[in-house]
Amino acid sequence: MGGGGMSEAAEATEAPAGGGHSVRTGCPPRPSDAMWRRCLCLRDRWRRLLNQPSGGPTAIVRTGANIPSLSRAYAPPAERKRFYQNVSITQGEGGFEINLDHRKLKTPQAKLFTVPSEALAIAVATEWDCQQDTIKFYTMHLTTLCNTSLDNPTQRNKDQLIRAAVKFLDTDTICYRVEEPETLVELQKNEWDPIITWAEKRYGVEIGSSTSIMGPNIPDRTREVLVSHLASYSMWALQGIEFVVSQLKSMVLTLGLIDLRLTVEQAVLLSRLEEEYQV
Repeated sequence: MGGGGMSEAAEATEAPAGGGHSVRTGCPPRPSDAMWRRCLCLRDRWRRLLNQPSGGPTAIVRTGANIPSLSRAYAPPAERKRFYQNVSITQGEGGFEINLDHRKLKTPQAKLFTVPSEALAIAVATEWDCQQDTIKFYTMHLTTLCNTSLDNPTQRNKDQLIRAAVKFLDTDTICYRVEEPETLVELQKNEWDPIITWAEKRYGVEIGSSTSIMGPNIPDRTREVLVSHLASYSMWALQGIEFVVSQLKSMVLTLGLIDLRLTVEQAVLLSRLEEEYQV
């Protein structure tokens, strides 16, 4: 994925005194009080995670550690000293912007950091606000995803993102089954089969599972249906979807997340079912 941080020159520019509305992360914005309370809870959770030693037991830390860098040039430093006091949000012509003190956040390619929704802006601002004396860029997953969407360092178009996501069906984690031990066979059946059955009914497709090293034979129609479904999403959404698919190694589990059939915690545990069984 793209970098979460940026160089001194690219990280911020002076924020204008006027224009748009500004929301300090220390006080709730109006009229989004409920959304803000959820983000404050998220901020407290991130702060607890940041205070844990590396390699802690949380699913977020485990999956985050595996985020690949696209290139050395695009990858940010892992950490740096915090250089700002306050984080705020301003609505500009291109969307919602993040201000660090009086400077506007920029991407690694020096583009103005703008997001299309207030909810996403608040979530990103929360990531920056919850950093302590040291900014730990590897914990700022939403900032990283937004940077990737804005900079598009791999120069992929919408169709390429969709094809990359659907291709994971060929090696989908929950479609590959073991033949022994019997307890693990039963566990996979009980935990994974209901998700596959739900996806098949929800999208009117065939997916199945297999114990063969070649995996299940996914019909072409299944791919076509899912490609058509994903085409309805924006580039911003597709960047997030492809990231989730690559982390879970499962298109089916990602579909469950999109449709709120699964929580994030459930999807992560289901993607790690065999590893958790071995533990």
